[in-house]
Formats: sequence, C-alpha cells, structure tokens
Amino acid sequence: MLIRKSKRTVTKARIGMTGPSGSGKTLTALLMAFGMTGDWEKIGLIDTENRSADLYAETTKAGVQIPEFLKIDLEPPYTTEKYIEAIKAFEDYGVEAIIVDSLSHAWAGEGGIIEQKDKLSKTKNSFTAWGELTPKQNKMVEAILQCSAHIFVTMRSKTEYVLEANEKGKQVPRKVGMAPVQRDGLEYEFTLVMDLSAHHIATVSKDRTGLFDGLEFIPGVETGQQLAEWLESGEKIVSNETAEGIKAAWEALGQKPEKIDAQTKKLYGFPLLGITEKQGKEFLGTLTESIKEKEVEGDKEGAE
Repeated sequence: MLIRKSKRTVTKARIGMTGPSGSGKTLTALLMAFGMTGDWEKIGLIDTENRSADLYAETTKAGVQIPEFLKIDLEPPYTTEKYIEAIKAFEDYGVEAIIVDSLSHAWAGEGGIIEQKDKLSKTKNSFTAWGELTPKQNKMVEAILQCSAHIFVTMRSKTEYVLEANEKGKQVPRKVGMAPVQRDGLEYEFTLVMDLSAHHIATVSKDRTGLFDGLEFIPGVETGQQLAEWLESGEKIVSNETAEGIKAAWEALGQKPEKIDAQTKKLYGFPLLGITEKQGKEFLGTLTESIKEKEVEGDKEGAE
C-alpha cells in the first residue's frame, strides 16, 4: 500500500444537470460549455431528444449568440454502446466539452437498460438479467468519468406537482423535479450536480468545488468561466513533452515500455499520464542522471 499526500490537480469537469422538461438543461449546458471553452467549435452535443438542440443554433439566448455547433444525433435503440461510441467520436475529433443530452434515454428510453432488462426477464430471472446489464451500465459511466474532455450530462427528473399559495392566497399547482431518471446513485459520480427548476433556477445538490454550494442562481456563461478557473487552479498534469521525454529516457536505460506505469505508480501513486508536471520533471531528472552515470561507467570500461 502506497501512502501519499493528496494533491488537487488540473482536471476535467463532470457535471450532471437534472430537472423537469422545460427547465433549460440543454441551453444551460451549452452556455456553460461555451464559458469553459470560449469557442463553439470546441463543443460537441450528443442529442437523443429528437434533434431538439438544433433549435438553439443561430439564435441569441441570454445575450449570447449561439452559432451552428457540432452534434451527433442518436436514434433508438438508445443502447449504452451508442453513447460510448458517440463520446469516443467527439474525443477523437478533439472537442474540449461534450454535452450528453440526455442520459435518461440510456436508462428508460427505447432500447435502454430497463427495456433490455424487461426482455431478458422473460427468459431469465432478475438477478441473471442484471448480471448482464450492470457491466454495460458501468462501462458507459466509466466512459463518462474517463473522458478526456469536460462533460455535461443532462437527466430528466421525474415530474411531480405540488400545490402552493400564490400572491393572492389561492392554491395553484407548481411543477417540481424529483429524482433523475437514471440508475440510483449515478449523480454521486459527478463533480457538480445542478438541479434546475421550471423557472431555470439552479440549486446544487452536490458540489466538490465549493463554488456554488447553498446558492440559487441562473447558470450561464459566467458559471462556466468560474468553474474552468477553479479546475485550472490545481497542479498541472504532466505535459506530453515531459511524458515523451520520460518514455525516451526510460527506454534508453533498457527498461521495458510497458513497465513505466508500474514504476510511476510505485513512486507517485499514479500511472505516467496521471502524475503532475512537477513529479514528471523530478522523475525525468532522476532518469537523466542514471543515463549520465551509465555513460560514465561505459567510458571507464572502454578506457580499461
């Protein structure tokens, strides 16, 4: 067991947005993603809502002009494999923020986990059915959590109406959002979970950043900018240049490339691409010194 000191490093956002239909989840995600990236060409949206996100293209919302943006339209069946494929496609394309709108279809939509479970239950018991489907759900969640881009996930809330008094004292119905339509506990996987009301007001049910805890507000571009600034304030993850230098020095010492992650885990608790830039420079310096010592020993042997 390696005991190490904790470090807050630069990381990518994992944001969950829940709310009833019409609460503004899609628009909020678009505006926050723009705030984080500053470039509409770096935003990709996965649309399962009958291409409804197209309605925001070439419009002005909340004082922000939204141009055409990159998107992938998912059609039924809404399998977890399709979601994973779409996320990977945007990663390969090089976008910096991915919006999954919405993840609820993967659970309760046509061809989603619940429908697959119902079909399997006709020939298998419930335990066996979940034994086949849980790994699929977990693989999709892993694709979200390990995504190389910032990722926003919208989830529909089960809608309920409550009666409350208006300004005239008359009891009127008000639509409220309840638990998200997804597997129980999924919201705990995210860095930030925003619950949007029918009036587009956000409250935060989970906030690892501490930026928005206890607030009620209408999120937008500035919210994304705040979040990006906080995420970038941690220690920098090892750069590609430093990582490549480490790999070259490691191989120059005659070490097997596949063993390098085991060594950095032993030293720092993470594989090579998970260590900080400071740790990477330190490790590279150690390897460089070992190479010099090896060269000196070789020169001595040659002289003898």
